[in-house]
Amino acid sequence: MAVVDPLYRPDSDEHLEAVARAEAALLDPAMGHIVDMVLRVDGDAYEAASVEGRVRVRREADGTGWRYVEESVEGRNPLANQDADRFVPLAEERANPYPDRRANAYPFAYDQLGQLFDAPTAPDLIAIHTAAHNWQDQGGHLGEHGSIGVVQARAPFVLSGAGVRRDGFVPGAARLVDIAPTVLALLGAEPGRGVGANGETRHDALLARQDGEVLEHLLDDRVAPPEHVVGFLLDGANANVVYDLVRRGELPHIGRLLAEGVALEHGAMSSLPTVTLANHTSILTGAHPGHHGILHNAWWDRARREQVITNSQTTWLTAMTHLSPEVETLFDAVKRHRPGSLAVSMNEPCDTGADWSVFDLMRRGERLLDLPPAEALPDSTQRFVRPSKDYAWSSQVDHLATVQAEGIWGGEFWGRVWPAPRFCWVNFSLTDAAFHEGGPYSEMAAASLRDTDARIGRVLEAVERAGRLERTAFFLTADHGMEESNPEVRGNWADALDDSGVSYRDEGYSFIYVNP
Repeated sequence: MAVVDPLYRPDSDEHLEAVARAEAALLDPAMGHIVDMVLRVDGDAYEAASVEGRVRVRREADGTGWRYVEESVEGRNPLANQDADRFVPLAEERANPYPDRRANAYPFAYDQLGQLFDAPTAPDLIAIHTAAHNWQDQGGHLGEHGSIGVVQARAPFVLSGAGVRRDGFVPGAARLVDIAPTVLALLGAEPGRGVGANGETRHDALLARQDGEVLEHLLDDRVAPPEHVVGFLLDGANANVVYDLVRRGELPHIGRLLAEGVALEHGAMSSLPTVTLANHTSILTGAHPGHHGILHNAWWDRARREQVITNSQTTWLTAMTHLSPEVETLFDAVKRHRPGSLAVSMNEPCDTGADWSVFDLMRRGERLLDLPPAEALPDSTQRFVRPSKDYAWSSQVDHLATVQAEGIWGGEFWGRVWPAPRFCWVNFSLTDAAFHEGGPYSEMAAASLRDTDARIGRVLEAVERAGRLERTAFFLTADHGMEESNPEVRGNWADALDDSGVSYRDEGYSFIYVNP
């Protein structure tokens, strides 16, 4: 690791004074409509502050995890409500648009705060957008995410098939970091030595670095474990919208999974920041962003004096060079627990350890699969393909993912003979594009789910044709939620920071590095 320049002292009085000025600028009441709160480390404690109050918490080791103690509260604690069941079901969510900080909830908030600042590249301040703030590209998206409010953090979670309880919808919530250890437990992996959330050794670990816990109450230990697991990611899909369409019968293939499994009514919560690649990686490693190293879509590396961008078409190929060597992916862990297993990844940047990945083909300079014109694709709603460039492109990418999965489960693909995968991961991107552009409650969003459901059906049929359906478990989730923003609530806190006179970088429109 590069050595930090000794002239830079982040704990110097000068630096701390500059951080305080930047924080004060963000917490000016004039910024209250776009700044929900500001998070920071202060000495040996963590703080969350809003225009209405501040909480200061410290953490103490509790086994291999943490417990949090509130040292002080001034005014109203902005993280007071951490209820995961807030705004469920969809009707309740829609009845409470753009909830302010008094109405909102922030599940697992103290853990969210602590894990992020464990990273050596963590910022000085994290500015959390309000639920109403239409911030991406200064008003470019109707659907938004990135904050830790419950709607933006909540992803769907469905677990189904061999080795899974058949309880349908059940109350309760989990975290995305719980998925990887649950998948390994489902496959019958044996616990062993690893590192827990607080950095201490845990002897019941299923992954090298394991922040998450096994969701044992969803597993059926009365039956034999599955031989295969297939995971579906619906990027950016709002959990309440998914569940509502399933109940309406509009997503028959996801409905089939639910009929043969279980779904968490209150979802699975993504980690701060609730953005794409940080949480793809959390799902596939069982570790928070502050521990696995993919900190955000963009951040600043003080030691190297460089901006790191991981979530773009030009940087996805190399994003995993920033993955911490302390973590292992599900692809690696499955093969470690079950030597000789095949683990495959469809259209996923976090593909370390996968035996098949299009991103790996690109890294090696091999020929890619041909993309047919979007207008000629099956399972594509042409009403949105034609006018929307993002809908069209994402439909092509998701069609490619489906073709890969069908081919590998079919036993012959890309000039190779394939055994049935022990673990198969399929990343669908259309939902994120549509939920952003149309908003989560739009017909465009619903169409993207129907299109994706049809593609999921094709993968299920391929597994069934392979004669493996009865021996396979499935899970479905997303990397974050999606909340409808208020188009009238725009604005940029850059002017306030500029007026403070502080030198800063704002990475990912939330990570503030002072005197970078």
